[in-house]
Amino acid sequence: MAKKIPQRMCVGCREMREKRQLIRIVRTAEGDAVLDRTGKMSGRGAYLCPESECLTKAKKNRSLERALNIKIPDEVYDRLTEEIADDMQ
Repeated sequence: MAKKIPQRMCVGCREMREKRQLIRIVRTAEGDAVLDRTGKMSGRGAYLCPESECLTKAKKNRSLERALNIKIPDEVYDRLTEEIADDMQ
């Protein structure tokens, strides 16, 4: 029997994808939003496709903020934009 691959939903496009294909954003115990490249940080997590359209949708609809139950500062969105640009190359 093949091992089951974990699936997660992107908060931007709402599509199910493999967990490893997505970027994880975590709400820490202090209430900060940080990028989790390892996928193993403790805290509430939300997933986003590494595509600029998904980030734009998530920011416009505030779905990332709703998923993490916090206000997300522009610095986090800027960092996500940089990460996505790096992934594209």
